[in-house]
Order: sequence, then structure tokens, then C-alpha cells
Amino acid sequence: MLVLRSSPTSPFGRKVKIAASELGLTDRIEVVMADTNDPSESLRQQNPLGKIPTLVLEDGTTLFDSRVVVEYLDALAGGGKIIPTGTTRFAQLRLQALADGICDAGLLQVYEGRFRPEEGRNANWLAHQDGKIGRALATLEADPPASEGRPQIGEIALACALGYLDLRFEGKWRAAHPRLVAWLDAFAARVPSFESTRFKG
Repeated sequence: MLVLRSSPTSPFGRKVKIAASELGLTDRIEVVMADTNDPSESLRQQNPLGKIPTLVLEDGTTLFDSRVVVEYLDALAGGGKIIPTGTTRFAQLRLQALADGICDAGLLQVYEGRFRPEEGRNANWLAHQDGKIGRALATLEADPPASEGRPQIGEIALACALGYLDLRFEGKWRAAHPRLVAWLDAFAARVPSFESTRFKG
């Protein structure tokens, strides 16, 4: 049995869970909660960076980060299932990188508020991260990805990024990005695991 160390709110963990579902591997993976802030957490032995998601293989070796984990799962399922091998490969990897960048910038804003006292928060730093998200969303709004057939890794990553913005930033992105809203609605309708992996706390 593979073991996925993650948390219910992690957009990167959610990406792995959706990928596993689309690849028919859910029954082969046990999801085990990880607390990245706990110094005694075994995650720090499984992944020296202490980050999630981390996948523990059956022989005890580990894989991280989410991009490596989903590539492993795709190969385990036979290859070329959610990560294309042909001409669309790099378009999907680019989309994944853009979506992951949205998550990274959002996480940095969340951490600034969570770990730094209010009087010490850096407004310029927060604006810098918000600018990354704004530019990425504008690029995607101008040309949303296709939404048909089995979802590819870039689309899965984008759905998780938008879901994270809904979770942590009250969905404020939606008002200015109607085409992305429509895209996410269509994605959710054809990918049931998007809803089943949504944090409901």
C-alpha cells in the first residue's frame, strides 16, 4: 500500500488525490494526515523539507513534491494517462507550473498572516504575491484550457489552484474572471473527485 502524507486543505495534496482517482489508483493509496508545523512529525524523516504531499512507497522510499508524485502515479497506471507524451505534454506541464505558482503565491500570503504578527506584516511582499496571482488569472481568463475528455495534469492543477483561492480568499477571484468560473464549473461537473476532495471543515 502506498501512503500519501497530506492535509485536507493542501491544494497540492488535492492535486495528487484527484490524479489518483482519475488513474484508478485510489484503492492503492492510504492518505495519512501530516502536520507540517509539528517538530516531532515523522514527515520530517520521510521528506527532509517537511513538506506535503509526500508519497511513501511500499519499500519505504519517498517521493516529493506533487509534480514528482503525479508523474510517478501516471507511470504506475501505464503512462500517458494524465501527463501527455506527445505534442501537448509541455503545454500541460506549463499549465501545471502556472497553477502551482498561483498556489505558491497564495500560500505565502496565508503564511504571512498566520506566522507574522500583524504589525510586522510586509504589505509590499503581500502585494508582490498578489500580483503574481492576478497576472496568472488574467492570462488564463484570456485563454482558458479545453474542458473535455479525461482531465490532464495542467487542468487538474488549475482546478486545485482555483479551489484554493475559493478556500483561503473567499472566492474573490470569481467576479473578474467569468470564463474561468465557467471553466471550473465544467471541470467539476465532469470530474467528481474535485468535489469529493474539497475541504469541508
